[in-house]
This record gives sequence, structure tokens and C-alpha cells, in this order.
Amino acid sequence: MRLRTFAAVVAEESISAAADNLRITRAAVSQQMQTLQRETGLTLLERRGRGVVITAAGRQFAARALRLLQEAGDLQALASDLREGRSGSLLISHFVSVGVAWVPAIVGTIAAEFPDLRITMRLWDLEQSAEWEPDAEIFVQHPEVVERPGYRTVELMQDPYVVVLPEAHPLAAEHSEDAVELAELGGEVWVDNDYTRGPNRQILLQACAAVGLTPNFRIETQDYAAAAACVQAGAGITVMPQLSWQTVSPLVSGTEARPLAEPTPVRTLAVRTREGMDRSPAVQRLLELLQQAATRSVVAQVSE
Repeated sequence: MRLRTFAAVVAEESISAAADNLRITRAAVSQQMQTLQRETGLTLLERRGRGVVITAAGRQFAARALRLLQEAGDLQALASDLREGRSGSLLISHFVSVGVAWVPAIVGTIAAEFPDLRITMRLWDLEQSAEWEPDAEIFVQHPEVVERPGYRTVELMQDPYVVVLPEAHPLAAEHSEDAVELAELGGEVWVDNDYTRGPNRQILLQACAAVGLTPNFRIETQDYAAAAACVQAGAGITVMPQLSWQTVSPLVSGTEARPLAEPTPVRTLAVRTREGMDRSPAVQRLLELLQQAATRSVVAQVSE
């Protein structure tokens, strides 16, 4: 308790402010500081006017105290994991395109670095209708996505949408780099690719509504690969996030993807982790690898 109080005094450089933050009296803070200095035999604080000044010894002591407090927090998190029987497992929820583009390589790395860890992956679209509580959830941020109390969220990247066209389509002229206006797609047959009617579809429909367009979904599929194959067959056009296109483009030929002009539909990819589990080395490594994968995807999108 005295170390936490001392850390608060150092952070605020004020006994009064530390007392306010800790919700204890100023007298209690002063008493704890006197006891700490007596126990250590060090002058950690010096009175100056109505305030205090942290001594050089006090700052060195505080730096070490902060590390100890962090280690204590990690130890508490580990104890919580052990009580819940979760120290040897990692449950990851993800949506389909990330499950193809990022997750396999990431899971391979984590499995190699944590050989005793049991890793379970669940599709985010299915998980939303269940009562699972993943350790880490990779998802699309959207007002309609239910918040998870007790989780911390980190944004990964912005993923713009593209239109996928047959290569013989006038808008897919060879070497064309011009963005396609959404309004230009009003007379096209659209191939639907989102059977869940989730945030990916809502983002697209909101962008279409902004330009007065109602997509003519005459063909319905259940995944991006099937939609791209329908485009390849000349059945129509489809619009999907660029990361999704990157995962399915090697599977089809005779198609071209073009960027969409403003207002470009863009989805925000994020990851949220359960508080407590976010101190787990495996979860920390997962976050690091996800951010690296997102950076590579952004670089690939810019170069296309």
C-alpha cells in the first residue's frame, strides 16, 4: 500500500493531489510517506513551501517501485487465470477474411512460441449469437456491434471497399487506376456476399444511401469467394472490403478490382481483449502480431 501511495505522490508531485486520487486523507498519505522513509532510511521527499519535491533518491526508488507494482499486477492476473483454469488456453474470435489473411500465420507463430498453449478459434459471426467470452476478439467496429464490458479495444486498420468487375467490363479498362463512383454501379446486377447482414453490409448500404443508390442484389451468395466466382462467370459485380478481396483474388481470374470514390465505404478493424487476460504473454504476443499483420495489409493496399 505504501508503494502505491508513494507512486501516486511522485506522479502528482503533490500529497494533496495523491490523497484525492487515492480517496484517502492527506494525513494518511503523509503518515505513509514518513513510515516508508523510516523503513528505507532514505529521504524520498523534501518539503518546499506548502508542497513537496521528489529527491533524486526518491525518483530512483520510484522507478523501481513502479516496476514492482507492475509485476505484482501481472502476478495477480496469473493467479486469476489459474483460479479460472485458463492459464493453458487461448480463445480467439475472428471474422472470415481475417481468418484467412492473418490468423493462420499468427496462430502458427504463437503455437511455436507457447508449445503448451491450447488455442481455439471461433468465427465471429457465429460467436455473436452465442454466449462465448473470447480472450481476444477481432471484429469490425460499428454502432450495431454489441459492446463487451470488461474488454479493452485496440484499433488495427481502416479497410476500404473495392468493386470487383469482370475484366471485360467498361469500368475495368486495362491499366485504369481511376476510382469508380458508387453511383455508376446503379444499373448493374449486384452479387451479394454477406449472408449475415452484419456490419460489413451495413457500412456498404450506408455509403450507397449517401449517393441515392439502392443496390440491385439479384444474386445471393454466402461468402466472398463465391461472389468473386460469380463475377468471374459474368453474372454481375460485387463490392467487398479490400482485405477480403486480397484473400479471394488468387482463387479467380478474369476479374478486376477498382477502388471506390468518395464516399468510399470503409470498415474499421479492431481487436478487444478481456481485462486480466490482456497481461497474458500469449495475448500480448497476439496483439503484437495482429498489429504487424495490419501494417503489412495497409502497405499492400497502398501499393496496389
